[in-house]
Amino acid sequence: MAKKLKGNLIVGQSGGPTAVINNSLCGVIQEAQKHSDIENIYGMLHGIQGLLEENIIDLGRQKPEIIEGLRSTPSAALGSCRYKLKDEDCEKILDIFKKYNVRYFIYNGGNDSMDTAHKVGELAKSEGYELRCMGVPKTVDNDLAFTDHCPGYGSVSKFNAIATRDAGRDTEAIGIVDKVKIIETMGRNTGWITASTALAKDSEDSAPHLIYLPERVFDEEKFLADVESVYSRLGYALITVCEGLKDKDGKYLTASDRAIYADAFGHKQLGGVADYLCSIIADNLKIKARFDKPGTIQRMSSLCASKTDAEEAYMVGQAAVENAIEGASGYMVSLVRESNDPYKCTTGLVPLEKVANAEKPVPDEFINEAGNFVTGAYIEYAKPLIGELPEYVRLEKIAVKR
Repeated sequence: MAKKLKGNLIVGQSGGPTAVINNSLCGVIQEAQKHSDIENIYGMLHGIQGLLEENIIDLGRQKPEIIEGLRSTPSAALGSCRYKLKDEDCEKILDIFKKYNVRYFIYNGGNDSMDTAHKVGELAKSEGYELRCMGVPKTVDNDLAFTDHCPGYGSVSKFNAIATRDAGRDTEAIGIVDKVKIIETMGRNTGWITASTALAKDSEDSAPHLIYLPERVFDEEKFLADVESVYSRLGYALITVCEGLKDKDGKYLTASDRAIYADAFGHKQLGGVADYLCSIIADNLKIKARFDKPGTIQRMSSLCASKTDAEEAYMVGQAAVENAIEGASGYMVSLVRESNDPYKCTTGLVPLEKVANAEKPVPDEFINEAGNFVTGAYIEYAKPLIGELPEYVRLEKIAVKR
């Protein structure tokens, strides 16, 4: 039986907000309230950056209906950040934890956030301060290693699947005027989000017709040939692309060089690839092309939040506290798929040092040989994460005799 550890718990959110991240926060709070060893429940405003400024609120004194209401509230209720830890920050964080008698540290985020949790936990260990650190996974990019998938991905996938299907219907209807549509999704180095645009495709001719992921080198000539092939067959085309597409030299097709648009980790702001591709279609194929770019709304829109995603986000928040109470520290909660039909998922644990700054690309078996679409294996993997989709119909083209 684990040694009892009395003290306060603090939780923070970091990185890009999602439609279901507050489900994890609710899971942490409601589980923490069940354990007498946790005396107070605190929240850091704007993640580790806010903690360094001692911007802390008392979550234990919130009304129960507000905490429960987090489950249907998108974006990061505590506020988020993209802050790269400095060497001197860890010492300051530990001093703050001592000041507020924090013995449980729960950090909800992606790759960089797991690195932060790992560093804080290692310093506490080296200085003999008993602190139980747990990471709660969150990223719409679905690129955290050692977990089947990430909370947030199911909802962004549902959004993009429906948006792509709708844009496809629009392009099909107005194809005699606007013949090609390109949708640009988020994704820096991995194409998980872009891949999800295929999840509502219900026939060979329905959208999307082509998908391009950064896991494959972008070849302009091949792209134009692909577009021309689809257009010749259908008279229109709907294409989805990742903002992080790269050329044969490993350079982003489009990225801002302005320093003000780079984050604390040196990541350039991406965007504009769809506009660029529309230009080369118009210039080379002489076909009118337009683009849509949902932007950040795709990652936190509650309109398409997946019920499965929300439930799993809550589950990993709960599991982080449960495991910490039982003595675990230095781990991220992972999602473990037990079966696909029926879909069943449980939680596991993975050491933070394994997850920190690791990145999981879309595997080869999920990308077709031509590099311009996903495979059935990907559909089988991702379909259970988005839940039910609205059903659409098509009119039969029953011609009237002239």
